[in-house]
Amino acid sequence: MTEPLEPGLRGRDIVCVGFADWRGGFWTNQQHLMSRLAVDNRVLFVESLGLRRPQIAAGDVRRVARRIRGAIEGTRLHDGVHVLSPLVLPLHGNRRVRALNRRLLTLSVSRAARRIGIERPILWAYVPQAEVLIDNLDPALVIYHCVDDIAAQKGVDATPFREAERRFASRADLVIASSPTLAERMREDSGNVLEAPNVADTALFATALEAGPIDPALAALPEPRLVFVGAITATKLDLGLLAELARIRPDWSLALVGSVGLGDPSTDVSSLAALPNVHLLGPRPQSELPAVLRGASVGLIPYLASPLTASIFPMKVYEYLAAGLPVVSTPLRALSEVTGIDCARNASEMATRIEAALSEDDSGSRMERSRAAAGHSWEARLEQLNTAVRELDPCVTS
Repeated sequence: MTEPLEPGLRGRDIVCVGFADWRGGFWTNQQHLMSRLAVDNRVLFVESLGLRRPQIAAGDVRRVARRIRGAIEGTRLHDGVHVLSPLVLPLHGNRRVRALNRRLLTLSVSRAARRIGIERPILWAYVPQAEVLIDNLDPALVIYHCVDDIAAQKGVDATPFREAERRFASRADLVIASSPTLAERMREDSGNVLEAPNVADTALFATALEAGPIDPALAALPEPRLVFVGAITATKLDLGLLAELARIRPDWSLALVGSVGLGDPSTDVSSLAALPNVHLLGPRPQSELPAVLRGASVGLIPYLASPLTASIFPMKVYEYLAAGLPVVSTPLRALSEVTGIDCARNASEMATRIEAALSEDDSGSRMERSRAAAGHSWEARLEQLNTAVRELDPCVTS
């Protein structure tokens, strides 16, 4: 259980503007952090503003339908958090639409805040479009939490997003950046940037080292089992590398655990699915992931080299390590200083690194990795953020 925080992030009102839906498939930084903050604070979470242009795909159609239902229902309580689905038009490149969206967003958020009694909140935003709420909400503090280079994502209108980001970062009291690349860019517009990489529920994932059941679908696969957990999208994953790796070592099982096309509905995994040793197991709730990793031999982070991934610090890093797994990744700048990550530039190098990891792994190594990862927990991150807020907020006294 999360311990109560000292004043700073305790007994506060928080309006958080996110980049995903609260129950959108798997938890990211925003759900993990806000659900924990909701233990000691009143939190209103504003779901995604639809920054990516929608496609005529089943996933996007279902998402639009969910959004309309959510807007009709009003705020709902999930995991201790008040969740609001704002009705905005996902055409942010159009000036008139942006003006309309500003009105719709301020109206819906103001109404929801009044309804649940929020006053002078901390405005905690994962997207800079929250700038329109500053004058309306009169926040006590403004925090921009930058965990992704959203402007580099497929379907996002980059120019208006970058302009909004520069304005919002310059107005924020604190900017939190999850990778060195993001921190460097944010320092061009803000004098108060805290670099804070993604962390994990290390206590939960450490249970993978305990005796217990293995996910049935994974247990049915031959060993060794190479596991990737996360969104399976062509904009992030090097699908070609995975296919080549599977062909190089047909005796290895490659298991991909997550939703296909989340954030990129055009993702085509048919060539991967056709390979007999590649297995698309679908998503799992957070609580079931230790059972997946308990049966894994190696954790994979096979990301493409691109402007988008250049700024990424994957949340799965400390999840894998807390579970004790050896980890093999393609080169990511944010991981260059993380102990326990082996990097490979192509499928052949990855096969070599995996072979070495398999030969050197044992129970003692797994325990050591898990112990080293334990300090990168959400509890530790909350204490760090609490200190940062206390230093900023003139209303908080020791």
